[in-house]
Amino acid sequence: MKLTHQWLSILEGCMLVALGLHLLNSVGLLISGTAGIGMILLKLTSLTFGQLFFVLNIPFYILAWRALGKGFALRTFAAVSLLSLLSEIFRHYIQIDIHPIASAILGGMLVGFGLIILFRHNASLGGLNILAIYLERRFNIHASKTTLVADLAVLAAALLVLDAWSLLYSLLAFLLLSSVVGRYHRPPKWAQTSETKHA
Repeated sequence: MKLTHQWLSILEGCMLVALGLHLLNSVGLLISGTAGIGMILLKLTSLTFGQLFFVLNIPFYILAWRALGKGFALRTFAAVSLLSLLSEIFRHYIQIDIHPIASAILGGMLVGFGLIILFRHNASLGGLNILAIYLERRFNIHASKTTLVADLAVLAAALLVLDAWSLLYSLLAFLLLSSVVGRYHRPPKWAQTSETKHA
């Protein structure tokens, strides 16, 4: 029963993130972390976001497996695969006409709440999320601080591909995501489990 609850929660978290990213992608805005990098590359390559997101996360699985435990790594791989699939489904079947400000607000908050659900069930969406959880477990650095630094790095890279207004709206999404994670995320019990110590 507990296992079923965990995987249903991971599915729900991925759906929230996928919807948030779809809202942002629909008006050409960015979000932080590996997803943000994928959105930038989306403007420079012929690959879809789902394909880019999956490929970008491959190197981070090594860190997850070695430092955070194979259970966490497997759940993260499943979550990344699920998000990539959902992104492809949403891209084909959900058409959205939305103002960039509304997209930034809703998209940033949805991604933030989706990440919290995943963090609380010992999973992530790979990439910099893995780094955030690793630093939180090992050095007690709150995940919101790591995501904020990642936000700034992605925002700097976004200067190459976004106009001023899109950059401003993306910054709003970044701030809302970081605010949601900072206010609602609490390091769960598994942060001090033997799986962590094993790392």
